[in-house]
Amino acid sequence: MINSRDNKQIKWLFKLQKKKYRDASKTFLIYGDQIINEAKKAGCELELYTSNPNKEGTLISDTLMKELSLTQTPFDTLAITKQVETHSFSNRILMLDKIQDPGNLGTLIRTAAGFGFKTVISSMNTVDYYNDKTIRATQGTLFNMNLVNLNLADILEKLKEDDYQILMSVVKGAENIKDVIIKDKVVLVLGNEGSGISKNILHYADKLVTVETKGIESLNVSIAGGILMYEVSKHD
Repeated sequence: MINSRDNKQIKWLFKLQKKKYRDASKTFLIYGDQIINEAKKAGCELELYTSNPNKEGTLISDTLMKELSLTQTPFDTLAITKQVETHSFSNRILMLDKIQDPGNLGTLIRTAAGFGFKTVISSMNTVDYYNDKTIRATQGTLFNMNLVNLNLADILEKLKEDDYQILMSVVKGAENIKDVIIKDKVVLVLGNEGSGISKNILHYADKLVTVETKGIESLNVSIAGGILMYEVSKHD
């Protein structure tokens, strides 16, 4: 059993709680049996650690597991796994501009998986895909997604050339998503929780779309995104 924070493996686990080490190593941490099982189903390579002697993995003390935990109630298992490998874009793409809340990001990834948006492209200043809160909100769906960070203006230009229909979600001056004719290849763009979509990419839109509401001006981005993706998926 490992008891010391000075252990080389334990030091690395603590480092992986920081984005710069995750980015450099292309690995990240996952916590708890549910998400670890989803990673196993997806065929991910795992380096397992546990404070439960009856479970698989390198045994570490309860104290260390509590110190490594990022939740109020600690899990008794964690693992290091590789970041998701990128592959060719799907016909349905969710694009995220400056999303800052990791819970929103994780919920959007999970919803995208459910409605066939298998590729998620985020701006370089969107919150990290591998933030612990993001991972937990995905409930393991991220392992079957194509997750990409790119300069949005550059990739939007290329996607338009490749005949993708660019739909951008805005609050005002937009068409109800229910009234839009949806093409075979679609990019749905969602903007920052407070400021919306950056002005420098709005001109790439083929359509500005919205979800009509009554009594409130706008919806939380993850809720609005879910409704928009559902409406697009009805045309599959």
